[in-house]
Amino acid sequence: MRLNYFKALHLYFLVGLSLFFTPHFALATWQTNMPRGVTPISHAIYNLHMLVFWICVAIAIVVFGIMLFSLIRHRKSRGVEPSQFHEHPLLEITWAIVPFIILIVIAIPATKTLIKMNDNSNPDITIKVTGYQWRWRYAYLDQGIDFFSSLSTPTEELQNRAEKNPWYLLEVDHPLVVPIHKKIRFLFTSNDVIHSWWLPTLGIKRDTIPGFINEAWARIDKEGTYRGQCAELCGTNHAFMPIVVEAVSESKFNQWIKQQDNTSHGTNI
Repeated sequence: MRLNYFKALHLYFLVGLSLFFTPHFALATWQTNMPRGVTPISHAIYNLHMLVFWICVAIAIVVFGIMLFSLIRHRKSRGVEPSQFHEHPLLEITWAIVPFIILIVIAIPATKTLIKMNDNSNPDITIKVTGYQWRWRYAYLDQGIDFFSSLSTPTEELQNRAEKNPWYLLEVDHPLVVPIHKKIRFLFTSNDVIHSWWLPTLGIKRDTIPGFINEAWARIDKEGTYRGQCAELCGTNHAFMPIVVEAVSESKFNQWIKQQDNTSHGTNI
């Protein structure tokens, strides 16, 4: 009985090891860290995140290192007697000053990042994003273009009657098309309930609140298709509100603008 148990344990270990190192499994794309993104804001957020992460790692090494040393070096089995004291001014000053310095080191770049995130001045393009149950409406305020962007995943896939494609629940009929290397100002609001426009690669997550306007901006570094989702529980079809942004060159964007018919799939601004 005991032998069979170890055989089973050994088998599970080998299977787990093979899954870990097999490149065609989904585990190969598993990511534990946040993405670096493709905008200055996303880069700043990522760098701030990594700074705080390594500070926490250093604190953990020091704290747990001292604890482990103390547990081993001063354990009772060695006959060590605990020190008896009521207060230690030097230690008390140290554990007050050191955390203060650490917080200052974190606060300075964090403040710079927040200031950068809220610098919506001098945009090249302004886009109004309105949340609906359950789709997004995009209005290019300078170009006079206005349309809805809705989930385009086939019903057969939603009802498990067909194999799901790689972008299941992350595909739309009309993506948001924007030019690269241009400052894009986003205005966020809602037509009904609170939604949240979340696109990690752009470093943007803004709530869309009825009667309020939130702002954000992005300057995308390279062409590509970037996907996100609504990140605020907003009703029955909350999971069916994907965000798709297509970043193209300025010439392609201008060509796309010329091809648009303001009344083909939208409404008046």
